[in-house]
Amino acid sequence: MATPRPRKDPETDRRLAFPPGAKGKRTTAGASITPYLPQSSRRRTVPGRCGDRTSAEQNIEEGTAMNTTIGVIGLGLMGTAMARQLAQSGWTVTGFNRHPRKLEDIPTAASLADLAKGNETLWLMVSDYPACREVIDQLGETGIRDHVVINSSTIAPSESAEIAQRVESLGGEYLEAPVLGSIPQAQSGTLQLLLGGSKALIERLDPLLRSLGTPTHFGAVRSGAAAKLAFNQLIGSLTAAFSMSLGLVQREGVDVDKFMETLRESALYAPTFDKKLDNMVGHSFENANFPLKHLLKDIRLFTQSACGQGIDTHLLIGLQHVLEEGVYAGHGNHDYSSLFESIVHEEPTTRH
Repeated sequence: MATPRPRKDPETDRRLAFPPGAKGKRTTAGASITPYLPQSSRRRTVPGRCGDRTSAEQNIEEGTAMNTTIGVIGLGLMGTAMARQLAQSGWTVTGFNRHPRKLEDIPTAASLADLAKGNETLWLMVSDYPACREVIDQLGETGIRDHVVINSSTIAPSESAEIAQRVESLGGEYLEAPVLGSIPQAQSGTLQLLLGGSKALIERLDPLLRSLGTPTHFGAVRSGAAAKLAFNQLIGSLTAAFSMSLGLVQREGVDVDKFMETLRESALYAPTFDKKLDNMVGHSFENANFPLKHLLKDIRLFTQSACGQGIDTHLLIGLQHVLEEGVYAGHGNHDYSSLFESIVHEEPTTRH
């Protein structure tokens, strides 16, 4: 377990950990975790608000405090970045990973039960639906009742609805909150949060949600998950289309810089092309913000969800095969732009 940083203002710490009117217990008997509260030097200014108060302090001072202790479940690339940003924004954060992992700056709970005892909000960022269901089942009624469960995992709309029903049957509240953006946006608090759930719950959690970026309420549960899959389908399709165009440009000896200059001035341009250009030209994909295997999972989810809605997904069958080929070739944990390697092969065929 990570050692908490020294606290310079005990009274401020007491108010942040146990704000007036907050739900949940004020003491945690037998808990094996120690909540982490960032030092004042790491405060994040609340946009449009007075002074340099953190999101958590602003929430408390306005009398709207509710869930100020956050348990982040899933300490992968995104989960860790989100946990750190929440902590830097003034929230008391503890982490948990199903496969034990220690972080230097965020304390971790020994079990899901301990995490639930010490935190009012449980924020999931795990790999898929089976992982979500496993976490909820292990928490059970004791760990879910009177808690808010925020789920940022990318799962199908139908799967999110099942998780919501399960959480609510156990006495908890559920908010669907997948995010658009990657590690840099998580670190800077500029993610786009795609929300599905109760408007009243979203309003109560607004300061917490805004610590990570811009929340957009799409509607009821399922709508946020659907929007997320729609965006990720665009990630895959745009990257594959750009890979084919770039490959032809390179093989025909066209100047890549001139091609990009022209593309940027056209209606065809998407910023993601420039973000992934160097990866493709340099065949460098090891530094992954979003791994190829996760994009493959999301394309499969989109296809399954869309087929039941009368949407023809034949175009995605080829993309799915390209992604599968990349995973089999060893690029599963590499950046998703490595799909370029499956589209533009090392040895070109004979020119006609």
